[in-house]
Amino acid sequence: MTRLVVRDRSLEDLERDRWPAPPADSSRLVSTAHALRCRPIGGLTVENLRLLIGQDVGLAHLLPLALEVLRDDPMAEGDMYEGDLLSAVLTRSPVVRAEWPELARELATILSELTDLPPSLLQATARFLAR
Repeated sequence: MTRLVVRDRSLEDLERDRWPAPPADSSRLVSTAHALRCRPIGGLTVENLRLLIGQDVGLAHLLPLALEVLRDDPMAEGDMYEGDLLSAVLTRSPVVRAEWPELARELATILSELTDLPPSLLQATARFLAR
């Protein structure tokens, strides 16, 4: 992968987009996503990546980071279940795959080396590869 990842900057900096503070009655998910956009992306955890990618936040910057994690540990786990980061990446819209074909190719390579996936990941993998 040749995509440059600027790890010491936040999504707000990288995207040049400051979100307003979330409303006081926001869900934990919304509040967390807002807060994570202010952190340098190089310090995001697997769970942080899973959460933001699952919400389609900062994909141009976070998908390359997620693929670095998945290259080393395809079943990397956030707070949900083993392979939850892979699931978040696999289930993005087909438009994402078309927009960043080099990321899709790298993900396909990672997937080709996996065996014994749980049924939910098998289904997501099959759908991704069929696109």
